[in-house]
Amino acid sequence: MSEEKPRYLLFLGCVIPYRLSSYEISARKVLAKLGVELVEMPEYNCCGFPMDPVNHDVMLTLAARNLCVAERENLNILTLCNGCFGTLCKVNKTLKEDKEERERINKYLAEFGMEFKGTIEVKHLVYVLSEDVGFEKIKDAVKKPLTSLRVAQHTGCHIVRPKKLIEKDDPENLRLLKELIELTGAKCLDYMDEAECCGNPIIGVNESIPFQMAKEKLEHIRAVGAQALITVCPFCHMMFDMNQPRIERAFNEKFGLPVLHYPQLLGLAMGFTPEELALNELRVKPFDLLNEIQSGRE
Repeated sequence: MSEEKPRYLLFLGCVIPYRLSSYEISARKVLAKLGVELVEMPEYNCCGFPMDPVNHDVMLTLAARNLCVAERENLNILTLCNGCFGTLCKVNKTLKEDKEERERINKYLAEFGMEFKGTIEVKHLVYVLSEDVGFEKIKDAVKKPLTSLRVAQHTGCHIVRPKKLIEKDDPENLRLLKELIELTGAKCLDYMDEAECCGNPIIGVNESIPFQMAKEKLEHIRAVGAQALITVCPFCHMMFDMNQPRIERAFNEKFGLPVLHYPQLLGLAMGFTPEELALNELRVKPFDLLNEIQSGRE
C-alpha cells in the first residue's frame, strides 16, 4: 500500500507573494520533492497580525475567517510566515478552548455566512518538515551534502513564542531549525544572543533601534565564522537581507553575509540549481557561498 501524501492548504499571507517570492518558490520546490501536496487557499485574507495593536476583535475575526476557509476545505493550514503562524495558531487555540469568545467571534463571522468549528490545525513549514515529512525522509532526499558550509540560524520569535502556546521548541535554546539545517550536511554554528529578536516589528516606528539590534546579531554571526544566515521568517529575512546594505551604511560596516531561506539551503542539498531556487532574488548575492559549495564537491 502506498504511503498517503501529506496535504495542506497553503497560506501565503501578505508579505511573501509581494516581496519574497524566493521563499515561496524554493518552498514549493522542496515540498513537492518531499511528497507534500499543497492546495491553493481560496479567498484568504490577511492573518490579522498587523491589526492586533489597533483592534483586537478585528484581528480575531480576520484570523478566524481564514480558519473557517480551511475548515470548509477540510484541510490543515501550512504557512511559511512566522507572524501568520503565530496569529492563526493562537486564534485557533483560543477559539477552540474559550466557548464564550468563540460565540462572540462567530457573531461577526455570521455576517459572512461562516462559523468557526475548530476542526483544523495550523502548522509552520518547520513543523511540517520535522513532524510530517520527518528527518529520515529529508536526509534521504539530500543528494549533494553541503559539508563544506558553516552557517548560522535565526529561527525568529513567533514560531516558538509564547512557549505555553506553541510547546514545540525551547525559545531560549533553539534546536529544531539547527537540526533541520544539519540534515543538509552544513554545520550550524552557535553564536551569542541567537534567540534575540531581529528588530523588524518596530522598524515602522523607529529604524535606529532595529538596525542596532540587527547589526549586533550580524557581528555575533561574523565572529563565529558563519558563511551564511538561514531564516524561516519573511520579516526576519527582510531585516537581515534587504536591510543589510542600509545597516552597513548606517554603521560604516561591511558584512556581506548572504541570508538564505531554509528551503533554499535544503534545495541546494537536494540537487536543485540556484536558478530553480531563486537565489538570484537575494539582496546580498551568495556568489562566494555557491563557489564554496562547488569547490567542496570537486
